Amino acid sequence: MAHTLGLTQPANIQHPKISFAAKEIDVAEWKGDILAVGVTEKDMSKDENSKFQNSILKKLDGLLGGMLAEVSSEEDFTGKAGKSMVLRLPSCGSKRVGLIGLGKTASYPASFQRLGEAVAAASKTAQANSVAIILASSEDLSNESKLSTASAIASVLGMYEDSRYKSEPRKPKLNSVDIIGLGTGPELEKKLKYAENVSSAIIFGRELVNSPANVLTPAALAAEASNIASLYSDVLSANILSAEQCKELKMGSYLGVAAASANPPHFIHLCYKPSSGPIKTKLALVGKGLTFDSGGYNIKTGAGCSIDIMKTDMGGSAAVLGAAKALGQIKPPGVEVHFIVASCENMISGTGMRPGDIITASNGKTIEVNNTDAEGRLTLADALVYACNQGVDKIVDLATLTGACIVALGPSIAGVFTPSDDLAKEVFEASEVSGEKFWRMPLEESYWESMKSGVADMVNTGGRQGGAITAALFLKQFVDEKVQWMHIDLAGPVWNDKKRVATGFGIATLVEWVLKNSS
Repeated sequence: MAHTLGLTQPANIQHPKISFAAKEIDVAEWKGDILAVGVTEKDMSKDENSKFQNSILKKLDGLLGGMLAEVSSEEDFTGKAGKSMVLRLPSCGSKRVGLIGLGKTASYPASFQRLGEAVAAASKTAQANSVAIILASSEDLSNESKLSTASAIASVLGMYEDSRYKSEPRKPKLNSVDIIGLGTGPELEKKLKYAENVSSAIIFGRELVNSPANVLTPAALAAEASNIASLYSDVLSANILSAEQCKELKMGSYLGVAAASANPPHFIHLCYKPSSGPIKTKLALVGKGLTFDSGGYNIKTGAGCSIDIMKTDMGGSAAVLGAAKALGQIKPPGVEVHFIVASCENMISGTGMRPGDIITASNGKTIEVNNTDAEGRLTLADALVYACNQGVDKIVDLATLTGACIVALGPSIAGVFTPSDDLAKEVFEASEVSGEKFWRMPLEESYWESMKSGVADMVNTGGRQGGAITAALFLKQFVDEKVQWMHIDLAGPVWNDKKRVATGFGIATLVEWVLKNSS
């Protein structure tokens, strides 16, 4: 990324590549920095002599002279989810032993992802190079469950702290993770490799959203997309359209939003094609790519307007490009995927779009702009028309589109809108694997009445009520009826407000969905 304002440039941190390995060894034999044990509340039960009943905890406690049982009682550690304890050991194969709470039971990917993140946080605190992870109770897991559990644990995303913009950036030290007791073999190694690829893509997506608008301009975002295509040129190609080319394609809706900015728009189109074999399904992933959103003449003002974090308004494009990076590494057969982002800034100037203006999208439909701060849907309109013109069977678009969706679902759940039950089933099955949270919302057609204009085909916003639904209904006007389409509003989960960092939300689910459509 090239800096454009304030002399800011991110540090070029080379992150160590973490090697994941599946091992079947006795916990007493493992040597390294941290041995982490995932425990349920049941695993922490003790007999009348205050001794562990769980075999793995009993063995570890014996090696430590009863210290594990003693400290867990003193600290009242019972295995509750989100709780952990770490012991430093002066003379043992492992320098530290940690117990990570999984709650009453642990059977979902999200539980094991939280285990991985807790271990990553502990390794960061201890500046650990090597960790091992084992479940206190894994004997009841089926072989398939062991595979998915190992993959979920390996998604240790919490290990990465984005310090590129700090004067003294810190480089993570963790470079090896051993997963013990969940089997070995090529199938498991393949799962761990998959988790590694998706994790690196999520880190990439987080970095994009974390980058400020004075660094990540539309041109810089396009350069990042082109770089992905160059890295995986055997399966990915890039086509970056200029404003003039977009004008030739009659993208008046997108160009209307871009008109006020000194930074020109860049329309990004990456295409994934497997190097061999027939194509059975064509998909499109469309991401909102507003690298900054001032609101335009309807400028964002007042408490809760969040103008200070409007660098996150390209969170949908980060999910799409992150998925492109992962798929470039995984190389699924039988599927063609188009990654599309109409990137620009929504600024204010004498050349900018005004409230009351009428703009014309590339499918010929006219839009009366009654709010310049409802700009994301205007850029997506032309991006969706473009996606349909690629001859795809299915489209998923992702956008930080409405505050209304955050009001409805809170900060951790994305809203899903689609007229296709089949497509909803596919994406929700993918989300069960990824552990990301989605909730299907209604596409109430009667609400479209509030979107009708007296002088154009439609306005770009309805009333406050049902704002996320009317936004989705607006997008529906630009999708061919023969194409299965889904809109995902990820305005909430794209950003962790407590830590003030990006989450990389959506990438894992998109990759899983594409693989489900692969032969």
